[in-house]
This record gives sequence, C-alpha cells and structure tokens, in this order.
Amino acid sequence: MAIAKAERLMNLALCLLGTRRPLSKRELRGSIEAYLEAGSDDSFNRMFERDKDDLRELGLVIETVENLDGDTGYLARRDSNRLPPITLDAEEAAALGLAAKVWQQARLAGAASGALQKLRAAGMPEAEDAYEVHSALEPRIPVHEAAFEPLMLACRDRRPVTFDYRKANSAAPEQRQVEPWTLECWRGHWYLAGWDRGRGAERVFRLSRITGKIRSRAGAFTAEVPDVVTVRETVESWAGETATRTARIRLRAGAGYPLRSRAISVRERGDGWDELEIPYGHGLDAWLVEFGPDVVVEEPADLRADVVDRLRAVAKD
Repeated sequence: MAIAKAERLMNLALCLLGTRRPLSKRELRGSIEAYLEAGSDDSFNRMFERDKDDLRELGLVIETVENLDGDTGYLARRDSNRLPPITLDAEEAAALGLAAKVWQQARLAGAASGALQKLRAAGMPEAEDAYEVHSALEPRIPVHEAAFEPLMLACRDRRPVTFDYRKANSAAPEQRQVEPWTLECWRGHWYLAGWDRGRGAERVFRLSRITGKIRSRAGAFTAEVPDVVTVRETVESWAGETATRTARIRLRAGAGYPLRSRAISVRERGDGWDELEIPYGHGLDAWLVEFGPDVVVEEPADLRADVVDRLRAVAKD
C-alpha cells in the first residue's frame, strides 16, 4: 500500500512538473493509471485532494490556475521548485558523509548514497573526512531483521500491523496486533514500541523475536501516540536501562565487559569468577541470558528464576 501511494505521488509530481500549462483534474485522471482505477468521481476527487496536500507538505509548490472558461488547472513550475545553491563548508560536508555511512546495512543505504551524490554534484565540497581519517571507529546502524523495513514504513504511515512474536521464555510464537509508534536501536538490537491491542497497553518488541511476515491492517490508530521522548523511555525501561533496584551476579573473569561497565561494584572472588552489583530494571533477565554460562545470578531470587526460565526455553528449541 505504501509503495503504491509513493508511486502515485511520484507520477502526479512528474505530471505537474512536466507540463507547460495547467492541467485539469480530468486530464490528470486520464494520465495516471492509479486515478483511472478509481471506482467513482468522488473516490478520485478524494484521492487527488489528499495527494495534492501530501505533495505540498513534502515541499512541492503547486499552483492552482483558473482559465478563461472557469476551469481549474494545476501545475508546478520548475523555477518555483528548484533548490537554491548549496553552500556547505568542509565540516558540514563531513557530517553529511558520516550520516550517510550510518545506514550501510539497511535498504536505506541506496537512498542515503544517492542523496550524497546529488549534493556533491550540486556543489558540496569533496572535503577530507576527518571522521574517517583520524578515527578507528566507523558508525553503523546494523539492520539484519527482515521486519525492519515494513515496520519502519508502518510507523511512518501510522498503519496497524499484525505479526507473530515469540517471547524469550516461550517455545511458540503468539500473534500480536500492534499500532506501531517508533523503532529504537538499543545495545545493538532493534526494538518496536507501540500499542498492543490485544493487551490494551503499550509494549516493546525485539525485532529479532518477530517470526514470519509483517501484515498491514486497515483502519486508524485507537490509542494516542505519545511523544518521542516517552517512547524512548519506554524502550529503555523495558530493556533494563531504568533500574529500580540492584542485583548481585557472578561473572566469569575476563568476560561480560558490557556488564562490568554498568556495575556499581566489582569484587574479585579468586576462583575465576568476579562478583558484581548491577542495576536491576525490567528486561535485565533477557540481557543476562545473552552471556550464557559466563553469568550466574546470586540474588534476587525472582531475577534468578526468570533467567533460569529463559535458559530452559532456549534449551528446548
């Protein structure tokens, strides 16, 4: 659905930019296949008005012209829709180059690279990238999950989705009906935050636990979408960033450096293990499971039980 709409908007923009005289609705309907397939005049008029408003929101300047016969026509003059000269200094050019590299593993990589090439063709300086020459770190946002792109589009278009989701302590996936809000990358993993219709509450889903295809559903959102800060806090809280108490764990010596970096205290036991006190928030059990046999939970008992349950679920697979 999103691809069909994007194609329709592109065709309308090309028609309006490519004409030397205003085109009437009738002429536009006869030139664009999607409009020809509209079931009725009312359906076409609603579709056309929405598309025209969407193009204007994207920045296209569309003029409405009335001819001598009283008919209304539309066009987008090229001189009114031409970008001004681009003036970027070397630091700004380097920042844009750095941003374009971030999406190397996603399908957005092509769009980012293409945009960078167009900016360079328009005059952006081929400056030496200080971030690349003097740094051993290369920024990346890893995107391996097939669910990333359809969920990104669903978040953008405000479309409800349905997918099968397997919790870490469950052997079989469950179907979820979700109103997607946003995607967040946290500790190298992607999470979807949204409204779970079946549970009537906001939930966060790790993309790597989504199985099968993402299926779009018609209709509007039923729950209010919170601001970005609130959603980010939801993701961080679910993943254990917001701690409410502390936990005591044993960690194999020389292992678990991410855990060590967050530890409140570290004590060497002398038996090949260290004892750590770490912040304990919702989702810590899922994080500890990732370290496998290098971590043993001492206390609290509920955290230890949650970790054991997750490990047993993994062992059954």
